[in-house]
Amino acid sequence: MAPTLFDCDAKPGDLIEIVGGIYHHWAVFIGGNEVVHLIPSTHGEGDLGELFTYLDSSKCKVRRQKIWEVVGSKTFHVNNLLDDKYEPHDPSTIVSDAVKIVGEERPYNAATHNSEHFVTELRYGKPESRQVQNAAVIGGVATAGVAVAVLGAALFSAFHKNKNKK
Repeated sequence: MAPTLFDCDAKPGDLIEIVGGIYHHWAVFIGGNEVVHLIPSTHGEGDLGELFTYLDSSKCKVRRQKIWEVVGSKTFHVNNLLDDKYEPHDPSTIVSDAVKIVGEERPYNAATHNSEHFVTELRYGKPESRQVQNAAVIGGVATAGVAVAVLGAALFSAFHKNKNKK
């Protein structure tokens, strides 16, 4: 059976987060079980949740689709993630703005112009992506960890060489 929004009580203008592996896809609910979202211009009818589909594309198209066409077999929920940080636009404005740009082709970049940036700009007027911010933090921590390991190995090596000279 195709998923519906009855279980998550979405209202027009709400952001829908579609959970799929390491990459979450985002859409704006516009009512009537329909969403507006970004999809790679080169995308066929395959799985939207595949990160590589998006990484391989520099352009996306704004599409209006039924929620179950976008979600497929993945899980989803309403996630107005920045409501605590920004005042959301009026729902009718969000829906109107989203519908007006259906069919447009837009630049796509996983770090600066992804589906989360797209929906947060529609809802709040500010394109942000927490998944990009979180990835940057994790990447920074991993880089720092590698740097500490390299420094530790260099110090150990220097200490060991100094010890052998004595």
